[in-house]
Amino acid sequence: MALTDVLIIALYLILTLSIGIWVSKKASKGLDSYFLGGKSINWYYLGLSNGSGMFDVSGTAWMVGILFLYGVKSFMFMWMWPIWNQIFVMMFLAIWIRRSGVMTGSEWILTRFGDDRPGRASHLIVAIFAVIASIGFIAYFFEGVGKFMTVILPWDLSLSLLDSLLLTSEQSYALLIIFFTTIYTIKGGMFSVVTTEVLQYGIMVLAGLLVAGYTFIEFTDAQVNSLIPSEWKNIFFGNELKVFWDGKKEPFNALIDSQGYKMFGAFIGMTLFKGFFASIAGPTPSYDMQRILSTRTVRDAAYMSGFTNLVLFIPRYLLIAAIVLIGLVYVAPEMVASGSVTGNDLEVILPKVINNHVPVGVKGLLLAGLLAAFMSTFSAFVNAGPAYIVNDIYKKYFKPSGSDRHYVKASHLASFIVVALGVVMGFFADSINSITLWITSALYGGYVAANFLKWVWWRFNGWGYFWGMLSGLIIATIQFMLDQNKGSFVPDSFLYEVSHIPAIYLFPAIFLFSLAGSFLGTYLTPPTNMRTLKSFYKNVRPWGLWKPVLKELQKEEGEIEKNKDFGIDMLNCLVGIIWQSSMILLPIFLVVRDYPKAGISLLVFGISSLILKFTWLDKVKNYAN
Repeated sequence: MALTDVLIIALYLILTLSIGIWVSKKASKGLDSYFLGGKSINWYYLGLSNGSGMFDVSGTAWMVGILFLYGVKSFMFMWMWPIWNQIFVMMFLAIWIRRSGVMTGSEWILTRFGDDRPGRASHLIVAIFAVIASIGFIAYFFEGVGKFMTVILPWDLSLSLLDSLLLTSEQSYALLIIFFTTIYTIKGGMFSVVTTEVLQYGIMVLAGLLVAGYTFIEFTDAQVNSLIPSEWKNIFFGNELKVFWDGKKEPFNALIDSQGYKMFGAFIGMTLFKGFFASIAGPTPSYDMQRILSTRTVRDAAYMSGFTNLVLFIPRYLLIAAIVLIGLVYVAPEMVASGSVTGNDLEVILPKVINNHVPVGVKGLLLAGLLAAFMSTFSAFVNAGPAYIVNDIYKKYFKPSGSDRHYVKASHLASFIVVALGVVMGFFADSINSITLWITSALYGGYVAANFLKWVWWRFNGWGYFWGMLSGLIIATIQFMLDQNKGSFVPDSFLYEVSHIPAIYLFPAIFLFSLAGSFLGTYLTPPTNMRTLKSFYKNVRPWGLWKPVLKELQKEEGEIEKNKDFGIDMLNCLVGIIWQSSMILLPIFLVVRDYPKAGISLLVFGISSLILKFTWLDKVKNYAN
């Protein structure tokens, strides 16, 4: 690595740590200040921070690999997360969530189910889910940043501890980066996280612009068009995915056949099914939820969620598309020449491109940008997970009357524990893809049913929520254990067959298992106290099956209008998904020089933005603070 690149990275790390620690003085006032920034941060800073938190290096490496292999159709793979969640939150869920005025997602649950025994059971299970999800994501980042750094940096940091524990170079690099990030995150809470993430967002955008600009200087339109098959740029598909690589790149066809997405129509059908229910279930209790609860007003919560969509996708996919184009020119021939093309090769396309095929200066800034992507997402989860441990478990059940100083110190300890457990899990994960599929398909699959029902059905109670969530967590954990040990099962046995089913296809089973737990827990126990339901409905005003609660409120308080926004909210979500997709496709088509399709994407973006101005933005402006 050139000295210029090293200096850029060193300057970035020093600047980030300095700003994070300098801002940290504001976080010592109490839990509200530490985890929510005292609800004093402007919505546009929170939106930039939220977008920065979603711009992670592990996800970027994964998206580079799937775009490289499958072409523009791969943007639909992101529906597994599901990225639609951001649209549903923007359109109506952010407003419903922010009206509660609480600190965490599990504390919010108490406003829905009450503070009695079933309410506390639901509160506890969502806090446990939040902590497990944070640990899983930290493992995901640990795996990703280690692979990324070893390909980029020349130094071998592998070492042996206690004569029995061998740290690979990947693990050593990951531990160092995690250590630096943990310092300012734990010290400064939400204030440090948001401030550093706004800085990191700027660096990532600049890096994306420079790399994309470099591809326009380095490659002519004719070169790019001759390199990329027309099917690569085709977003339409049939029941079965067509292979389209030919010539020297033909080995990539075999990789497409072996990835588990060959039956593309069925795969997309599954992601649509999952995407709708997972999106309407609302954000998981993590950093996204914390950003919503950190906003000053209900109106700001909606603005922040919309702004997150606007600032995230175009710069992120500009960078991804540019890396993929460079990879197709230089890395693809190297992969074919090596004699074996595997899924794991796709995960190192990103670092290989940076290491060998971008100029000095741009390389340093790009590395700083991707480090920023890792650090911002990691810090967001380190801030979110401990909020549930301290506020929803420790404070509520063990020490309800401690001082603010005591709880802040407890938050520091909880952060170290969450990071340590995530790192331990990362040691045992075999690839980014395995953790990605576990989080998106199994863990989130267990979350969906109970959290969908909590919005739309008055009879759904705390025990139903508890057993629905617990059922989902149990089956998700079993799926992860089977997947991690699939090589040890006897071929053709039941466990062997189940462990080799792609995780996305197990989603319906996980969903139904969790749904059964939800219904059994609900119908075998009494309904939630009507006083709690009336308070929740009056405050949040969701649409759905709330007629008995609405009737009780109308008896007491006269005419209270039913929420009739279901139709317009669903229309806005549909338009929003098209809007979001156009922001993904526009930079991809631009970078690969398909100007007609880039123009169509830009037109779709403009029309959908105009529609949302009248159907969403004008409505949000009328919300009272």
